[in-house]
Amino acid sequence: MDDKSEEVLKDFYIPDYILVAGSEVKTTSHIPSCPVIAFINTKSGGQLGGELLITYRSLLNKNQVFDLSENAPDKVLHQLYATLEVLKSTGDSLAGEVQEKLRIIVAGGDGTASWLLGVISDLKLPKPPPVATVPLGTGNNLPFSFGWGKKNPGTDRQSVLLFLNRVKTAKEMKMDSWHMIMRMRTPRQGACDPIPPLELPHSLHAFHRVSEKDNLNVEGYHTFRGGFWNYFSMGMDAQVSYAFHSERKLHPEKFKNQLVNQSTYLKLGCTQGWFCPSLCHPSSRNMAQLTKVKIMRKNGQWEDLNIPRSIRSIVCLNLPSFSGGLNPWGNPNPRKSAYRNLTPPYVDDGLLEIVGFRNAWHGLVLLSSKGHGTRLAQTNRVRFEFHKGAADHTFMRMDGEPWKQPLPVDDDTVVVEISPSSQVTMLATPLCQSKSIHDPSSPQKYQDNDDNSSEEECGEDWEERRKFGAADTFKIPDGIEISRLS
Repeated sequence: MDDKSEEVLKDFYIPDYILVAGSEVKTTSHIPSCPVIAFINTKSGGQLGGELLITYRSLLNKNQVFDLSENAPDKVLHQLYATLEVLKSTGDSLAGEVQEKLRIIVAGGDGTASWLLGVISDLKLPKPPPVATVPLGTGNNLPFSFGWGKKNPGTDRQSVLLFLNRVKTAKEMKMDSWHMIMRMRTPRQGACDPIPPLELPHSLHAFHRVSEKDNLNVEGYHTFRGGFWNYFSMGMDAQVSYAFHSERKLHPEKFKNQLVNQSTYLKLGCTQGWFCPSLCHPSSRNMAQLTKVKIMRKNGQWEDLNIPRSIRSIVCLNLPSFSGGLNPWGNPNPRKSAYRNLTPPYVDDGLLEIVGFRNAWHGLVLLSSKGHGTRLAQTNRVRFEFHKGAADHTFMRMDGEPWKQPLPVDDDTVVVEISPSSQVTMLATPLCQSKSIHDPSSPQKYQDNDDNSSEEECGEDWEERRKFGAADTFKIPDGIEISRLS
């Protein structure tokens, strides 16, 4: 490596005495302008994750680059911030600079990125470190939303050095996070715990049952909690994703190429009959027959949301990217938007965009420049009430992680409620697709366009709501392979 590259890398370097407990404190003359900690899911992107780990460790201090299959990020960050506080108390100026300027790099799929965001949320720091995401998954919705691309990156030194320089110049942008609870009466027979692909119990990192001591626990009921940053969906798309993850778990050797993974998604949509659901699936799979949807209006009152009977999938969207960079909300006609009291979608406005899809053909419409799903509503809170006996299960998905959700068939309703939680700080490049309500360049109302296409019209404790991150609920349980997150 030439001298110029060595000089550039000093801006990202963190010395061992900050990273390794018990190390000898050494003085340094260079203060890094962009100290980074990198977390890499080596099981993501086929072999790319492992190659990326080697390259990062060759360029930076190997102790500031962590393999997520060996190091739990909550433990790493807790230890790092504890060390920084101790060093600051002794007057160490470098520790203060590192804490103030630290940036996090996470390489993996959307599930991996969500895991790290949950960890950072649970730290409850006065100034949480901003996060840059390396697209190593299949969909890569989070990286694409903030300008980091959706294609798997190069793993050579030059590519990594270029990425580090982009991290250095990236701007910070806030992003909403969303809390979700699901409550149901304890069934007389059977269990209602979420079932991940291949029915491995309790392997979902983002969703689990609350403990008996949790304030959300209600006697006689099962209560589950979780959270998301990108989207929550149920129905058609979640079922296809569930099948995909099941296949990948059974035959991991067949899923080492991003293009192959995406084509497999399409094939599963075909084989499951989602291109002609009226012929291949019972009407009980329609969202209108499966669940009643309520949204919170600005006056604080719940209101029933009309769901067209043809809708087979509902997506609650926080970011302008779904299923590998597609935007289900699209660009509504400004006249229709004003009539329906819709605002431009921002990632930090405390609102979700709720979109429906009729079938797989409807999803493919998103590939066109003016394509969109059925825009159902914008809201800061949404509730799904599943009808008694309508179905014995449904499929759900949060930030790329699907599961099969059994529903009790006896005497009570299952309720899923989504509400705003807190915010995290992301790093965004000039190619960022997301818009901030605080950015002067973001439109405060919809700009005119040619989109004239028709569309179908249609009290828990606050602190407890905020506690849904990785320290308690996003942590990977023992014995679960991290490849589930890739």
